[in-house]
Amino acid sequence: MKIAAAQSIITGDIAENGRTIRALIEQAAHKGARLVNFCEGALSGYAKAQINSPENWLDLDWTTHDTELAAIADTCKRLNIFAVVGSAHPLPAPHPPHNSQYVFSDDGSLIGHYDKRFLSHSELQGWFTPGTQALTFEVDGYRFGCLTCIEVQFPELFMDYERRDVDAILFSSYGIRSFFQIALRAHAGFNCVWISGATPAQTAHEGPAGIIGPDGKVVAHCAAEQRNQLAFATLDRNDPSFDGALNKARPWRRQARQGNIYRKKQIKP
Repeated sequence: MKIAAAQSIITGDIAENGRTIRALIEQAAHKGARLVNFCEGALSGYAKAQINSPENWLDLDWTTHDTELAAIADTCKRLNIFAVVGSAHPLPAPHPPHNSQYVFSDDGSLIGHYDKRFLSHSELQGWFTPGTQALTFEVDGYRFGCLTCIEVQFPELFMDYERRDVDAILFSSYGIRSFFQIALRAHAGFNCVWISGATPAQTAHEGPAGIIGPDGKVVAHCAAEQRNQLAFATLDRNDPSFDGALNKARPWRRQARQGNIYRKKQIKP
């Protein structure tokens, strides 16, 4: 199954962001992708980049936001493709929004939204409300999970998704700087999962959008240029190049973490 990681230009104009997202969904579908994921704040704008202050969430044009979400859903239905779109998710006042990834099915329905759980110190100062739950969904027999930005620094989140039997993690961030790139490769290799990382085009010089294989190696990436792009990769459990990671390392590490293979060979002091 082919997937795509988006590297999109984000502006302060929600309608413009929506047009960019739909155009990239079209490109992904025409190249045979079944799923495309977008970066943090791809539709609404990201907090400290386009929104500028927590109070500005109150003035966000949520009506246009809803209109663009509906248009994205229609695009997914028309093109028979899944899309995972980073955007703020409003909550009743006085609560700030969730920092979310909206998951759209190929029939145009909203499967749900992943709400970022581990917020930075500054995000907790009125920018966002933390989420509470992991999110998994399936496409063509492959299971996906979602994580966002600073959550790259919490290995337990990646390990939890491995225990939930995901094949791939969709990582959404406003920038994938060098140590994020290193960490994502490590998480992919340690947990033997694909990771698709989406970032804005504005921050591509720090590290481009791309897809990492379950062996921890980069499969595909965009150019480090400020323009709308997609990186494509095919998820294939039967690919012989991933045999060691998927069929040997991953099941063995599960046994190792449970500890039984060690306990029956241990000697009491």
